Amino acid sequence: RGELDSDAPVVDYWPEFGTAGKAAVPVRWLLSHRSGLPVVDERPPAQELLDWDPIVKRLAEQAPLWEPGSAHGYHALTYGWLVGEVVRRISGKSVGTFFADEVAGPLGLDFHIGLPPQYEPRVSRLVELSWGGADGSIDASAIDLSHLPAPIRVIAEAYLDPESITNRALHVTSPPLDWNAPEVHAAEIPAASGIATARSVARMYAATVGDVDGIRVLDPDTVATATEEQSVGRDRVLHVPTRFGLGFFLPSPFVTMGGERSFGHSGAGGSLGFADPDTGVAFGYVMNKMQQNLAGDLRTLSLIGALNRCL
Repeated sequence: RGELDSDAPVVDYWPEFGTAGKAAVPVRWLLSHRSGLPVVDERPPAQELLDWDPIVKRLAEQAPLWEPGSAHGYHALTYGWLVGEVVRRISGKSVGTFFADEVAGPLGLDFHIGLPPQYEPRVSRLVELSWGGADGSIDASAIDLSHLPAPIRVIAEAYLDPESITNRALHVTSPPLDWNAPEVHAAEIPAASGIATARSVARMYAATVGDVDGIRVLDPDTVATATEEQSVGRDRVLHVPTRFGLGFFLPSPFVTMGGERSFGHSGAGGSLGFADPDTGVAFGYVMNKMQQNLAGDLRTLSLIGALNRCL
């Protein structure tokens, strides 16, 4: 619609964002994980993540952890509030409402960011892996990492250290949110609380590369712009090489999708959605048995392998 210029400063849409050296940060850097805001200095109480305005205010006041634009690091949870607030300032709608009105509704998707209460009985409970804590939480002292090669051990230690940027970016609060709680399902936490069927994930991505019952969400020029590489190399948060376009993961050794022009996003525990403009195929996989990884789940990889053999 021409209402967003990705090269414009974020403050053009969200004036309060311009504190602590962020006045010149363009929207493009929010979309490509380059703003240096993967965490907030003090872990907020969980309730702030359910209410929207308090955590958004914290992010507006937060000083970047690195010079914006100089590096990238996966803004695991803060991404949703940062980009979601830009959506809200432009459209006047919360990101969940905007998604419902502009994407899920027209496409008839069983997909929600902020779950209506009538759907709560249908949600599968996430089954977490136990890492040694009596309550199923991570007990780093119970995990022997000494056998791991040094590069892998560094990554594992960062994931387990509650004070590391990696751990803080993935959880934000301490203790972490209970992702099986109805109040968390109902909240708009757009980087992590999308609740959907696999078919709806695939249908959404299909509408980015072709017509789905006469509806197309993104035109080819927008797809080309969104999938132009913005960030590549070692990720300051994940400690592995990642590639990002504007919002989407791009194929890399870290994230396996379709062909070289495919785009999408992996999710906590092994979930994945992507579209491949060259084949016209879209893919969705969701699960409730969590694995302790963001990408490279053997269940997902086996399905992608089967899809590629079919193609």
